[in-house]
Amino acid sequence: MDMADTLRQVTFERVANSSYEVRNARGGTIRVGSGGADTDFTPVELLLAAIGTCSAIDVDIVVSRRAEPTEFSAVVRGDKVRDAEEGNRMENLAVEFVVHFPDGEDGDKAREALPRAVKMSHDRLCTVSRTVELGTPVTTTVND
Repeated sequence: MDMADTLRQVTFERVANSSYEVRNARGGTIRVGSGGADTDFTPVELLLAAIGTCSAIDVDIVVSRRAEPTEFSAVVRGDKVRDAEEGNRMENLAVEFVVHFPDGEDGDKAREALPRAVKMSHDRLCTVSRTVELGTPVTTTVND
């Protein structure tokens, strides 16, 4: 497989102390900060959002073929642990979906497919949660 097909990246620039504008290759932007008084997402909030929405996309594709959800939301949570020995990290990561479908045969088919779709996303499809669970190493460098 060509590396150009597999590479994913974002870039960011500092806007102010501990505040950054992140940009994707398609020109989309999001502000990320340290979690002060502003509304910028923190890196941990982005991680939680990435885990949840990655799985949601997988699930939505499957169930929406059967019926359009009347509600599709989730809470993604975890505990931020400060550990002098092993370093800061998140523990107890969890995604809790609330998905409802209309009454009728199509809604019944979607309800039946939902648990299987959630499991398949968790076990195989969601790149973000699979990466977190497998513990993929991260390298950091400084370029002049």
